[in-house]
Amino acid sequence: MSNSNVETVTSTADRLKLGLAVLVIVAGIVGYSMLEGQPTFARVGVFIGGLVVAAIIAWFSEPGRRTLSFGRDSYNEVKRVVWPTRKEATQMTGIVFAFVIAMGIMLWVVDKSLEWIIYGLLLGWK
Repeated sequence: MSNSNVETVTSTADRLKLGLAVLVIVAGIVGYSMLEGQPTFARVGVFIGGLVVAAIIAWFSEPGRRTLSFGRDSYNEVKRVVWPTRKEATQMTGIVFAFVIAMGIMLWVVDKSLEWIIYGLLLGWK
């Protein structure tokens, strides 16, 4: 396996930005823990605020821009998908259920047959 497709952060500035983003997330978690006596709304607000600030900091780095571009491309690709109709989805679901039931019955029969062969005929326990 080749790791040639793995993209790493090479810029020192990007590393600092991502490190700062991680520290802001940790600060949000610590802030949530330190405000134990405060209302839950304030505690959750501090945590979510830390996540938002960290996302903004990470967005200004090159990996953040690549991630945002990947998200846009993924959304555009999902818009091109031809989704099945309700009838097709219902039929496929029925086929899957029928297959699962048939496999369950087959495995039960195989299990009981092996149990009868091993315990009944070979070992004589039943």
